[in-house]
Amino acid sequence: MQIGEVAARTELSLRTIRHDEETGLVVPSARSQGGFRLYTETDVARLMVIRWMKPLGFTLEQMRDLLEATDRLDADGGLETAERDALLHRVRAYERLAAEQVDRLRVQPARAEEFAATLRSRLEGEAPAGGS
Repeated sequence: MQIGEVAARTELSLRTIRHDEETGLVVPSARSQGGFRLYTETDVARLMVIRWMKPLGFTLEQMRDLLEATDRLDADGGLETAERDALLHRVRAYERLAAEQVDRLRVQPARAEEFAATLRSRLEGEAPAGGS
């Protein structure tokens, strides 16, 4: 599929997809005769992983590391048990980091609601402006 369809499916902008390509996080699987980027379902899945990691605060290097680990696990071309275990350990570490960040993010709406309520109660206690 072309980049426009990928953008629609992933809800990412064309600019973001191109940036992810420039940084080496995703590489189109092919190019059309006209030079258009062509993506596969695997490429779309990779972009979704990147999309999910960004708002959780993962660095570019962390994204590369996780994608490299999952690529090697997916390829599984005769991985030694120790190497496979090490890769799984890396993926589990990212799963734990993601879960911790989700927990931290859950606190933010509650704090924002408390802040808004504090402002509301302050405003309710004020007299209308311009009165005599």
